[in-house]
Amino acid sequence: KTLEAYRKKALKDPTIKAEYDRLAPEFRIARAIIEARKQARLTQGDLATRMGTTQSAIARMESGRQMPSTKTLMKVAEATDTELLVGFG
Repeated sequence: KTLEAYRKKALKDPTIKAEYDRLAPEFRIARAIIEARKQARLTQGDLATRMGTTQSAIARMESGRQMPSTKTLMKVAEATDTELLVGFG
């Protein structure tokens, strides 16, 4: 089975679906960091160097295990030559 098929099956469980939905904003932030880094053609190590942090810290943010502060997101934007946009929808 593919990962997508497994995800669809797992999300039929109401408990798993509720937790998935609860974590969705954190994973959107992680995906945005990954996308900004890739668009800037940087490795995790390159981004870490530009931000004055470690590659493992970048990996934690990109995995969704660590929620970055606004200050850290601003550093990501500066290091990737992008603009941090925050909004509510």
